[in-house]
Amino acid sequence: MTEQQKKKVITNRVAFLEQKVPAYASALGIASLILVWEIVSRLGIVSPLFLPAPSAILTNGWEMLINGELIDNLLASLYRIVIGYAIGSSIGIIVGLLLGFSRWADAIGTPVVYSIYPIPKIALLPLFILWLGIGELSKVTIIALGVFFPVVINTYSGVKSVDQMLIKAAVTFGSNHLSVIRKVILPGALPMIFAGLKLAAGTSLLLLVAAEMIAAQKGIGSMVLHYGNLMITSKLMVGVLILSLLGLTFNRTLQWLERRLLPWK
Repeated sequence: MTEQQKKKVITNRVAFLEQKVPAYASALGIASLILVWEIVSRLGIVSPLFLPAPSAILTNGWEMLINGELIDNLLASLYRIVIGYAIGSSIGIIVGLLLGFSRWADAIGTPVVYSIYPIPKIALLPLFILWLGIGELSKVTIIALGVFFPVVINTYSGVKSVDQMLIKAAVTFGSNHLSVIRKVILPGALPMIFAGLKLAAGTSLLLLVAAEMIAAQKGIGSMVLHYGNLMITSKLMVGVLILSLLGLTFNRTLQWLERRLLPWK
C-alpha cells in the first residue's frame, strides 16, 4: 500500500468516526420499536393481557386524562418527587463541598456517609412512617434521603479532583475560604456534581414508585399497583409510560442546565 493510499484510508476512518448522526435517527428508532410492538400485539403473537398494543395504551391514557384520574395522580407524584429531589440534592451538594474542603469534616463525616449509603433506602420507609406518619412527609423524606447519597458522594469526589495548585494559587492571591469555594472548587466540581444529580434522578423515581405502592392513595406508583391488581394491563402501562417520560424530562432538564452552567465542557 502506497503512502497516499494509507493517508486516504486514515482520512476515511476519521471521517467515519466524526460523521454526524441525523436528528431524526432517535425518533426513527423509537417509531420502529412502537410499530413492531403494535404488530406483535395486534396479530396476537403475545396476549394483550401481557402486552397491550400502544394504540390501546394511548386510548386508555386519553380517557384517564379526560376524567382527571391521570392528572390527579401525576400532580401527587410531582409534588413528592420535586420537593424530595430539591431537598436531597441541595443538602447533598452542601455536605459534599464541606466534606471535600474541610479535613476535619472529611475525617468525621465521610465514614458515616459511606457506612449508611449501602442500606436500601426503601427498607427505611416503615421506620419513617412510624416516626413521621403515613402522610407526605415520610414519602418526601425517603426520596430526599435516596437523592442525598449519590449527590454527596459525587460532589465529594468532584471537590477532591480539583487541581490543588489552583486552590493554592487562589489563596496566595488573597482569596478567602468562601471565595475559593465559589470561584475555584465549585466550578471544578460541577461535572461530577451533575453526574450525581443525573444518577439521583433515577433513584428518586424508583423510591417514589416504591413509596407510593406501599403507603399512598394517590400517585403514579399507587395507580400502577391498583391496575396491576385488577389485571388491567393497558392502564398499568399508562403509568409506566408516564414514569418513562418523567425520567426523560428530568434527564433533558439536567443536560440543559449542565450546558448552561458548564459552557467550557
